[in-house]
Order: sequence, then structure tokens, then C-alpha cells
Amino acid sequence: MLDILAITTPIFLIIGLGYLARAGGIIEAAPLQGVGTFVMYFALPALVIRALTENPLGEVFDPTYLLAYGGGSLAVFLSGLTLAMTLQRKPLGTGAIQALGMSAANSGFIGYPVAAMVVGSQAALFLAMNMLVESLLIIPLALILAELGQQAGSGLGKALRETGRRLVRNPILIGLTVGVLLSATGLSLPSPLTRVIDMLAGAAGPAALFVIGGSLYGLKPKGMVRDIGQVAVGKLVLHPLAVFGVFLLLPDVDPTMLTGALLFACAPMISVYPLLGRRFGLDDIAAATLMVSTLTSFVTISLMLWLIRHVAFLGTS
Repeated sequence: MLDILAITTPIFLIIGLGYLARAGGIIEAAPLQGVGTFVMYFALPALVIRALTENPLGEVFDPTYLLAYGGGSLAVFLSGLTLAMTLQRKPLGTGAIQALGMSAANSGFIGYPVAAMVVGSQAALFLAMNMLVESLLIIPLALILAELGQQAGSGLGKALRETGRRLVRNPILIGLTVGVLLSATGLSLPSPLTRVIDMLAGAAGPAALFVIGGSLYGLKPKGMVRDIGQVAVGKLVLHPLAVFGVFLLLPDVDPTMLTGALLFACAPMISVYPLLGRRFGLDDIAAATLMVSTLTSFVTISLMLWLIRHVAFLGTS
């Protein structure tokens, strides 16, 4: 148990420092948002570029990992959407945002720092593939459906164009594109640029965790226990189970790959979840769900680490 705490405790201590910094008035919301912007627009893209350029392209885009993680994420998204719309009679937009919360992990801010402590440098490769799944599949699907829900079934072309414009400006996708081009062409960056990318990439983990902690300050669930519980359970329990289930269907799975995928899937939902929900009038419940899921993920991540240590086929190779 102590070795598990040695991994999880630093992660959540940094989150706690961010929370205390906000609670104690050391840092205000605006500067904290600036740190988050730095992570999103500079540190995480640099991390993705480094992961793509340090390894052959064939190793980065592993079809087994993409199929398992992408298939599991899509299955949870569709299940969450069906549950919201059929059993709870939620509108399409609300169902899509709830399903997004269940199926898109906080890969960069929480999943990566945890996975890096367990599987080492390969965590950056898994992060790149997770960003691909989340940025090109889950998030666009949720936004398109939510836009369609707002437009009462009309304006598909407009929704697709708006989503496309957002995607081409996504800094993570820009980092993916740059990294893929460099890796595919065999080009290498000048030494000063490589050092800059290394420095920025090294700042991604701790800065991201600090922002998460600060963002949790002041959030209060208000009579939304059922919806919060549903999305939180979907993200922290169903998502890793679904990813694990798809892996079981595939032959000759690398234990390290399985370990990395499960640790990423155990992370809470993406940190921009409240921002995505705000457009559709769901920012309060999205923020409260993010808070509950982030705090609860300490338990689920610790449990997953315990399973990895004690179940043979989940161990790292």
C-alpha cells in the first residue's frame, strides 16, 4: 500500500497545493487561468511533439492501443447518451455533454502524470494516442450532437463547420500535426528548439495538476447528486472497464500498454468539461461533476495501482 501511496500522494498533493493557493488568496482566478493557458497552448503540445519525435511513427500510432482505447471510449459515450435520452428523457444536447463527461479522460492533466510514474517514458506515447482519440472522435462527436440538439435537428452543416473551426485551432491537434510531420519525414529540430520543447514538456505535469486544484476551489454541488453520480461512475468505473473489455478481445496485448490505458481511463473527465458544458447551459453541473470526479479519482486510481501490482497480467513488462 505504501508504494501505491508513493505514486498517488505527490499527484494529489500538488492538486491540494493549487486548491490551497486559491483558498488562501495566494493566486486569483485570472492568473490561474493564465497558467492553464500555458499548459494547454505550450506545455502539452510540446509534450506531444516530444513523444512523437523521440520514437518511430509506427510505435506511436499503435493500432491495438487506438482500437482498444478508442473503442472502449466510444462504447461508454454511446451507453451514456442512450441512458440519458431513453431512461432519463434528457434532450440530445444534455445527453451528449453527460456522455462526454463519461468517456473523455483528463489525459494530459492527471492521466499522464500518474502513468508516467508507473510506465515511464511510454506514458507520453499513450498520451499522444489518447489525445488523438479524444480530439478527433469523442469531443467532436459530443459537440456535434449537442449543437444539433440546440438546433432542433437542423443545421448539420453549420454544426460541422463550427466544430471543424474549433478543431483546427486546437493546440493539442497542432502539436500532433507537427509531431507527425517531423516523425514521418525524419526531420529533426535544431538543438535550441529541442531544448525548449524538453523544458516545456517537463512543466506539463506539475503545472497542470496545480491548475486542476485551483479550479476546484469554490465549486459546490447544488441538488445534482443523481446526475453527478451517474457521470462520475461512468467515467471512473465504466470507462476503464470498457477499455479493459476491448483489450481482452485483442490478441497478444502488451501488459505495459494495457496498464497505461487503464491508468488514463481511470482519470476524471477532461478539465475543460465545464467550459464545453457552458455553451449548452450545463456549466454548473459540469463543474460540480468535475470536482467530485477529481476527488474520487484518488480512490479509483489507487485501486487500479493496487490491481496492477497484484494481478499478474496487468503488471508492466
